Amino acid sequence: MNHDLQLTPLTRTADLLAWAAEHGYEPVPEEALRTVLTLLELGGAPMHEGFPELSSPLLEQLLYEQLYLYVQPASEPEAYGRAVRLLVDHQRAGRRLNAKRQAKLHAEAEWQGELLCDLLRRPHLVTWPRLYTLLLRADGVDTTDAAAVSAWLEEFRELTEDQRIACFGWLEEQGLLEPVQGDEGWNRARMLSVGMATDGARLLLENRLMQRSYRNLAGLNALGLPMPGELSGDFEDFEAVVAAEALRLCGEWTVPGLPELLVTEFAELAPEPGTEEIEEYLAGTEA
Repeated sequence: MNHDLQLTPLTRTADLLAWAAEHGYEPVPEEALRTVLTLLELGGAPMHEGFPELSSPLLEQLLYEQLYLYVQPASEPEAYGRAVRLLVDHQRAGRRLNAKRQAKLHAEAEWQGELLCDLLRRPHLVTWPRLYTLLLRADGVDTTDAAAVSAWLEEFRELTEDQRIACFGWLEEQGLLEPVQGDEGWNRARMLSVGMATDGARLLLENRLMQRSYRNLAGLNALGLPMPGELSGDFEDFEAVVAAEALRLCGEWTVPGLPELLVTEFAELAPEPGTEEIEEYLAGTEA
């Protein structure tokens, strides 16, 4: 991570966990809480003493519109809703919410957290990093071992396209993803959809990283201080750092290093269609 560019929030996850333990709240997994705090800040949530301030629109944006784009939890998908409720309680304890607003946000976080658990199981909403994370875990791969992850991808690349598609369908058979009623399975349309979702999710994250960097570095101009090298030279340098950080974060929320592998060394396993390919497919469906 490039700290000079201030791309990624340095969340106060440890402080919030310590506060929760001190006041007897139900434990929340650190990874889920850090993800919630990171995405809220990147989503433009107002900050108070280093913590995002929740509102109904921000809560819905997080639980209903964002998290399923990025996370593939190994367990406890309901932990994200619990993390949001803990933040609500912390906000209330700091007298930044009244009891009525606390109850309202609690209720919204509870039912939208349950909805998130359902969204994470819908096959037409997955991205390539999430899909391959499911396959790696189901095959018993140690996802903390980068060499083991690469070796598994090498073996998967040796399969025929039909065999790989059968593996995606197997996830539904095992109950790891829900079958879609009336769906035609892992056909070309589904594959295009996964590729477009992956590209869109990553671009959204890159844009928010850029926006945060610009906001935080505006003060440097006001003080007459020099910009970091990536911003004082060609814009491509900044774009490259942002793209790398977005891939790192996507790996933090799935399998470390996996998203980068899927756009570099193993790009053929995770195709992201371009405009021409999409238009060609649409023309074929209309013919």
